[in-house]
Amino acid sequence: MPIINIQLMEGRDSNKIQTLMKNVTDIVSESLDAPKENVRVLVNEVPKTHWSIGGTSAKELGK
Repeated sequence: MPIINIQLMEGRDSNKIQTLMKNVTDIVSESLDAPKENVRVLVNEVPKTHWSIGGTSAKELGK
């Protein structure tokens, strides 16, 4: 059973995340010849205060 973990910075619309999960499921299923029912996609949204770019939080950088 393929399990795909995706880390994203918070702030995306839930519809975008749903589309991402569907598209990832489709491509993994096709690439591995695995039934879609067996594909698991986990999306973790990380707060901008907990996401560092070059040692500075994304919040401070205005990302």
